[in-house]
Amino acid sequence: MSITGALLAGVSGLRANATAISGISENIANANTVGYKRSFAHMITSSASNGEQDSSGVLSVVASQVTEVSKTGGLVATQSSTDLSISGNGLFVVTENPNETNYENFFFTRAGSFVPDGDGNLINAAGYYLAGFPYDIDGTLVAADRGSFAALTTVNVLDPSVVAESTSTIAVRGNLPSQSTAQSTPPAPFVTSSEYFSPLGVIERLSFSWQASATVNQWTVSVNDASGAALGNVTIDFNDSGSLSGSPRAFTNINNLSVSPASFALDPTTGIATISLNNGATPQTIEVHFGSVGSFEGLTQFSGDFSAAFEKDGTNTGVLARTEFDGEGTMYGIFDNGFRRPLFEVPLGVIDNANGLAEHQGNAFVLTGKSGGFQLLSAKGGSVGTINSGALESSNVDIAQEMSDLIKVQRSFSVNASVITTVDEMLDETNRLKR
Repeated sequence: MSITGALLAGVSGLRANATAISGISENIANANTVGYKRSFAHMITSSASNGEQDSSGVLSVVASQVTEVSKTGGLVATQSSTDLSISGNGLFVVTENPNETNYENFFFTRAGSFVPDGDGNLINAAGYYLAGFPYDIDGTLVAADRGSFAALTTVNVLDPSVVAESTSTIAVRGNLPSQSTAQSTPPAPFVTSSEYFSPLGVIERLSFSWQASATVNQWTVSVNDASGAALGNVTIDFNDSGSLSGSPRAFTNINNLSVSPASFALDPTTGIATISLNNGATPQTIEVHFGSVGSFEGLTQFSGDFSAAFEKDGTNTGVLARTEFDGEGTMYGIFDNGFRRPLFEVPLGVIDNANGLAEHQGNAFVLTGKSGGFQLLSAKGGSVGTINSGALESSNVDIAQEMSDLIKVQRSFSVNASVITTVDEMLDETNRLKR
């Protein structure tokens, strides 16, 4: 290598170490940045002489920056349910604008400090919007190509009111006191009622009358609609011996007392009454489960007190009260009527080579030829991480390591500067040879 080559090599050393110290400075500055990924410089020899030490070529060095995207930071608990972090592999998908359609504006990040903006869209501190797959109103996840951004929409926590769901099933649980039957003068009936939801979300009630019979272990149940009009009745006989003692033995005398289009019917084997209610252009149908023959799943008859409880489905119209995330990235809406349904799935972007991603402003990353392809997968653990609500991932920067690297780079820079100074003196001495 010539004297001039040595000078150029020293200059390349200064330039490479300046690049390295720039990365270290950035790491130290972002030591407390949520989801920040440390970068460092690889020193790579660039040889114009093809390794021939006696040639006049220049052996120089360049610094290649590498970002440790796959190295995770520690988790820090927060008080916000929309603060999200990832345990394991994967990155959040974020966009530059809400409901973005330009695929060039889709990015990946581990910075999960999301808060709702004025429209309820979740946005992080860097100004990027969280993307997810929406659920339909019936709780079905939208069909999506997991290798594309096409089906993603911005996750929103201001979902409008949930559509009311009419009641379709009422299950009866309770006990009829056996001592009330077989009396010469039957006691007054027990009267109870169960609320149900109409197709418009209106709360109405079915009333039940439980009349003990003069016949031992026999009861007559009558059902009336919300206006008090009779729908129908049925006689229930109970077993009084053996292992099935206290369970329904038979359903008989099934009478439809309603006026069309309302109706009342009962399956004597399953103990399920099918009731049609005249409360709309199309009658509402409700199944009332009294309990099947020979089972203890519904009504029973034992000595003691009367009891009757009703379990129904359906809901009235509700307003979103809050949201919550599970570990698989599903965001649920909790409504003020007690209803809970999934609203979005937040997928995790799994990159073929995450460390090949390119840095983008705002602590985000973009795909490159080195990163390979991606899949948007459900956060279920294993090869894909899980999502933690109420926690943030801290920077993966180790200050002790950065300070050690800073010392090494500083020394290397200083030595390269000395090389340039020495070569300059040698060139000056060479120039004086002709004098």
